[in-house]
Amino acid sequence: MIEHDVVIVGGGLAGSRAAVEIARTDPRLSVAVVAKTHPIRSHSVAAQGGIAATLKNVDDQDTWEAHAFDTVKGSDYLADQDAVEILTREAPDVVIDLEHMGVLFSRLPDGRIAQRAFGGHSHKRTCYAADKTGHAILHELVNNLRRYGVEIYDEWYVMRLILEDGQAKGIVMYRIRDARIEVVRAKAVMFATGGYGRVFNTTSNDYASTGDGLAMTAVAGLPLEDMEFVQFHPTGLYPVGVLISEAVRGEGAYLINSDGERFMERYAPSRMELAPRDITSRAISREIRAGRGIHPDGSAGGPFVYLDLRHMGQEKIMSRVPFCWEEAHRLVGVDAVHQPIPVRPTVHYSMGGIPTNIDGQVRSSPDGLVEGFFAAGETACVSVHGANRLGSNSLLECVVYGRRTGATIAEYVQKRRLPEVDEQRYRQEAEQQLQALLDQPGQYRIAQVRQAFQDCMTEYCGVFRSESLMQQGLEKLQMIRQQAQQIYLDDKERLWNSELVEALELQSLLVVGEIILTGALNRQESRGAHAREDFPDRDDVHFLKHTMAYYSPAGIELRYRPVTITLFQPQERKY
Repeated sequence: MIEHDVVIVGGGLAGSRAAVEIARTDPRLSVAVVAKTHPIRSHSVAAQGGIAATLKNVDDQDTWEAHAFDTVKGSDYLADQDAVEILTREAPDVVIDLEHMGVLFSRLPDGRIAQRAFGGHSHKRTCYAADKTGHAILHELVNNLRRYGVEIYDEWYVMRLILEDGQAKGIVMYRIRDARIEVVRAKAVMFATGGYGRVFNTTSNDYASTGDGLAMTAVAGLPLEDMEFVQFHPTGLYPVGVLISEAVRGEGAYLINSDGERFMERYAPSRMELAPRDITSRAISREIRAGRGIHPDGSAGGPFVYLDLRHMGQEKIMSRVPFCWEEAHRLVGVDAVHQPIPVRPTVHYSMGGIPTNIDGQVRSSPDGLVEGFFAAGETACVSVHGANRLGSNSLLECVVYGRRTGATIAEYVQKRRLPEVDEQRYRQEAEQQLQALLDQPGQYRIAQVRQAFQDCMTEYCGVFRSESLMQQGLEKLQMIRQQAQQIYLDDKERLWNSELVEALELQSLLVVGEIILTGALNRQESRGAHAREDFPDRDDVHFLKHTMAYYSPAGIELRYRPVTITLFQPQERKY
């Protein structure tokens, strides 16, 4: 059995930052990071736009209170305000710490870190490294993992969280290369497994974003929080779905419809293209519905709108947003210096996740905590984003709460012994699970079932939702779940069997999808990213509360938890 003081699942920003903090705090601790890709290939590397912090390098009127208010208003008042205060107060400190680690931020002429405008923010506070900010930060953090001697298990797939008597004791994982199974016991387990964009058919997320950590937590009997809040990023590149960063609008690009009109004037006159993402995504969807979308031949009535950079000029485009130019050129043959980019909303981010307190400890119920289990980053829900996340707050959450959770863990494990774990039992159950998948004489291929599932989620739980639509979606999901029990694998070998990984990921996707749909069906209001056509208004009397969803094969049970309000009373959200 493998033993570590701490095992962190996920090699992206939150997991790496936590590992660095633990190793810095107490170099004697044995820390392991387990990731199903190499840490450098974690989805954090795709984060483009920036990281928000009130450094006041460009706008000396900015304050952490203004950042906190923008965040809470952006969240449609569902964010927990004690968590938002920590996020915004600690932001300048963590950014300067990253700079000292060697992160190559873009600079002002006087050498200070440059800051740009971003949607929903009232000041220019987003620090950036051109449009490859996640890439710049993650590379330095992974270098620091090596520097501090953190053990990295890359390309290992975690199959199970070992949770006994309310205590997390370790994980069961297998090596993708040869299907070797290992049981790992640890004094503390942390999940930093990212989001679940692959639940939907069009997403900016990478292929690894299948919600594994969320599903493992749910299957272990722990709740997931606010899963109905799925962020659609307004500017996914049509038709591929990859992101055209909000940085492009931050630098001055326009959104235009088939009439050549900057239509955001109708929806958010004070912020225009820099309205929050939920408002902008709905605006684009409404334009397309109204027949003012654009076809690939340029005619009206099509499935996308244009993001127009042409007035920005070649020098600005190539110095500030070169990666976005490159993506559009490489993937759809558009030269953004001379042609507008076709965009439409794409699934981007999960506001919900594994519920934690402000120290990263996982909640077992609205008021209980799990011993030895922690989470941070996109997979967690400390609820700094509530019903809608502001751009450039996600990298910030990963770094602030990654660091904070790491510090909590370093202290937590000091006086603890390694737990007792029945290695034989867990190894045997994992072995049987893999063998059963290899031997299964099913009738459906994995890709066929996954595609049907992703299409179902996109059609019945998209930008706009209604009771009848979601009810149909849940019925269809049950049929797809039956098919998923009857999949077969073409590859019966154990070496580099990617189908095995896909079969396990499919189980994760189905669990997460059902929880999203159930939470969305029961939230009878529109708030942030959750837009109900049959309940178009926000309802603070009945729904100013967090959803806690408990999964079981028999069905999903919903409970609720109050929102922490300390700084700002809920009011109407207008831009």
